[in-house]
Amino acid sequence: MSSRLTASDRRQQILDVASGLFSRNGYQGTTTRQIAEEAGVNEALLFRHFPTKEKLYWTLIEELCSARGRQQRMNRIFEQGGSDYEVFSALALEFLNRSPRDRQLTRLLWFTALENHELSAEFFNTFVAESYKQLAAHIAGRIREGAFRKCDPLLAARGFLGMVVYHFLVQELFGGERYTRFEPEEVATTLSHIWLAGMQNPNSANGHHNGAGSNGHKPRAGKLKQK
Repeated sequence: MSSRLTASDRRQQILDVASGLFSRNGYQGTTTRQIAEEAGVNEALLFRHFPTKEKLYWTLIEELCSARGRQQRMNRIFEQGGSDYEVFSALALEFLNRSPRDRQLTRLLWFTALENHELSAEFFNTFVAESYKQLAAHIAGRIREGAFRKCDPLLAARGFLGMVVYHFLVQELFGGERYTRFEPEEVATTLSHIWLAGMQNPNSANGHHNGAGSNGHKPRAGKLKQK
């Protein structure tokens, strides 16, 4: 069956299979032989597309990240502007709206970090650091305008994104979603208000917000899942 695939389709088939195996077994726990067998090709053909296992893994991470287009969407949020609440709620929602590919990428990166593989550092420098840099630049601007308290913009950016990322790690990796379901919009509302309450300068008129959700109501608590 694999012989009828084009080179491009075969390459994608290998990536799809590798994604499933790596996200279940980790980098160290997956071999190129396993990937080749499940993809219905021999290892020689696999290495023709990806010279090394590391190259295959990194290509997979790159394509998953590129498919999300997160950097471009973050730029649009900053360009559209709005109140601090609107901007930070939109940013939180951007990270909280999770596709199956996002979940798969999270598992891949979690394995990578735990295995202390050099690809973890490469991923951070290539993809994550840019998100922090974008957000830190925006925060620095608001500090200069007097709307935010004086602080290290990068630490503030890590604090905000850390709240958001920790939420979906608890839900997805540690099984929290089996017990309590939270709507992404409500999480974005709540976390944005919590972060802004600590960041906004009480002496600045343009740093205040009304303390309500995007629909004018207070954030609601999570809902327990029915068994």
